Amino acid sequence: MKYFFVLFVALLLSSTIFSQDVIRQMPAGFDAVQTNIPHGKIDSFNYKSKTVGTRRQSLIYTPPGFSKKKKYPVLYLLHGIGGDDKEWLNGGHPEVILDNLYAQGKAEPMIIIMPNGRAMKNDSATGNIFAPDKVQAFATFEKDLLNDLIPYVQKHYPVYADRDHRAIAGLSMGGGQSLNFGLGNLDKFAWVGAFSAAPNTKTPEQLVPDPAKARNELKLLWISCGASDGLITFSKRTHDYLVRNDVPHIYYIEPGVHEFKVWKNGLYMFSQLIFKPVDTATFSKYPVVGARSATNVSNAAYWQILHESKARYAQKVGFAKKYDMVRHPC
Repeated sequence: MKYFFVLFVALLLSSTIFSQDVIRQMPAGFDAVQTNIPHGKIDSFNYKSKTVGTRRQSLIYTPPGFSKKKKYPVLYLLHGIGGDDKEWLNGGHPEVILDNLYAQGKAEPMIIIMPNGRAMKNDSATGNIFAPDKVQAFATFEKDLLNDLIPYVQKHYPVYADRDHRAIAGLSMGGGQSLNFGLGNLDKFAWVGAFSAAPNTKTPEQLVPDPAKARNELKLLWISCGASDGLITFSKRTHDYLVRNDVPHIYYIEPGVHEFKVWKNGLYMFSQLIFKPVDTATFSKYPVVGARSATNVSNAAYWQILHESKARYAQKVGFAKKYDMVRHPC
């Protein structure tokens, strides 16, 4: 009897230790610089790309208290089709968000690499950004990333070289790249995040051809998007496939469109989860806010689930739309 009591206590303590709170949305003003806390450093470097046949530039963020005497996990953070290696810095300020998270002890110290995901000799975001060669360059970046950039970072910076300490995430085109490259190279990445993934995202069957392998090897798969984003269908089709095939992941939908407000919040939440124990039991607790319901009420264009257990629907009245707010029965 004593043995079973000790075992029960051990299991209880174990479940308590590894339980994890759901990460909440970024508070207003959290992306503002705080002068009274330690700050990390933004720098740049050039690496030789055999894939492209030239030297390429990348930005790097090192956390407060950075020391070459210790090793760090690394997050590769990718930009969108209209951006370059400076897009996150100019529009999202990950250095500010991470500095503020570190000040509150909410994230593991990590190095963030912000490369140019357009792998071609003229990789500037100028001219017709949708030109076929420029779009193809985003796919070519997979080889540049795996064969040139990651080896350079491992040689010149104190980072761990194993998959458990390597994450990839990105916005829009970079979100599609993160799903394509991360899920396509599970031997290289254990943490994958996509914020408003773009049409370059491969079909779910291509992304996860072996659900059992994905279940076993992924530490965290994060998919988020703005509810009113016209590209949400690419996130949802991936989410639906993952649900059907029982692949654990977080699907987080918030009010918003294709914008940095959504992407900054994605980074804020994702960065608090990576490189630490993850409780998959919390994944289903992340809200899907503002997304269209799969079933509609009579004469209603759509239902939207909102905060505070409310639902919103649009109903045509003549040529106008009437909007009503009701409290959700749940």
